[in-house]
Amino acid sequence: MITIGIDHGTSGIKVCIRRDGKNTFFTLSRNELKKRSFLEELNKYVNLEEIDLISVCYSMGDGINKILPIEKVKNRGVINIEGVGEKIGGGTKVYDEIKNSNLPAIVIPGLHRNIGCIDKRFKVLYSHIASPEKLSMAYGAYKIFKFNDFILSDISSNTVTLIIKNNKIFGGFDACVGALGLLHGPIDLEMIRNIDNHKITANEAFSTAGIIKSIRDKYKGVGDTKKEILKNYKKDEKCALAIESLVLSVAMEINSLMFLNNSKNVILTGSLVNTKEYGIPKKLERYIDGNIFILEGESGALGGALIAEDILNGEKNILGIEVEY
Repeated sequence: MITIGIDHGTSGIKVCIRRDGKNTFFTLSRNELKKRSFLEELNKYVNLEEIDLISVCYSMGDGINKILPIEKVKNRGVINIEGVGEKIGGGTKVYDEIKNSNLPAIVIPGLHRNIGCIDKRFKVLYSHIASPEKLSMAYGAYKIFKFNDFILSDISSNTVTLIIKNNKIFGGFDACVGALGLLHGPIDLEMIRNIDNHKITANEAFSTAGIIKSIRDKYKGVGDTKKEILKNYKKDEKCALAIESLVLSVAMEINSLMFLNNSKNVILTGSLVNTKEYGIPKKLERYIDGNIFILEGESGALGGALIAEDILNGEKNILGIEVEY
């Protein structure tokens, strides 16, 4: 069996090819994909005709509330693409190539107030909780660690934290309402004033409200900012302080969900967690009374491939999300 998981991430399209239980990964920047065919790149790793199922994540995923075959999905599974970060076009091209290819594919929904398993109080609090790849990450964590109850925090360009209870998504915090990520974060008073004064749009504010707002001279675009901060982390006090501040905000977010958690299990994932130089898991241990586990690598892409694999094996429910396939 060959399944493909695709994570439509901020800095690139991350892909997992899962063949008989073994995984191969590759990443393409969204700018690269404007000039190249995704399926031609994928064909370098696997014969397209041998693929059994592709799992696709796209944008906010707020236009669907179940996992669906791609041919049944309208408007790429989103209400619209406004207000969701910088738009490059690579993810759209990948989605359309797959849909037009007639390869077997499913589309993963985001987590929003029309998802049935989410606690009704979270639906009152927030219209949207997480984009589709976060569901894939959570499923990957569930399959690998075998926990029925846990908190998952993805710390990367943005930070999104979910709580899973009794094998179902219960709730969480989206990138625009909770902890800071590297680039994205909640809009504070200063940004509200800048929006009202027409200096920036709300989307521009969200896209630069992460810790980058304290070290603006290190911003090198969506693709290269992570490298720039890492290069300066040990010699620039502002970079070090930015990372420490991110850790504090993530700890506050995780701790705010701990009283709802049926266990003390906390799973960390994301590119900043995987950057060993920052030591983020160790830093978080100082603030969190829980059992911390690390989900390494491209967890969104892997989770998508695992979802596709289990659906082919007859699974009709993914952490509380209905499957129609």
